[in-house]
Amino acid sequence: MKNRMRELRTARGMSQSDLADALSVSRQTVNAIENDRYDPSLPLAFTIARVFGLRIEEIFDDGQGVG
Repeated sequence: MKNRMRELRTARGMSQSDLADALSVSRQTVNAIENDRYDPSLPLAFTIARVFGLRIEEIFDDGQGVG
């Protein structure tokens, strides 16, 4: 699943470790999500959205589109 996590994180001046701390996950988890090697659980996706102040759909794109 494509995502904008790296873009959003760097725009806010956060390191992967900073984001990992905010999400209560490992830095390796953040790295795996940013590199499309791991899709976060729904609860984690909601937490990511909350940290960035966005909706899940504004961060993650499953490539399916709507309509």
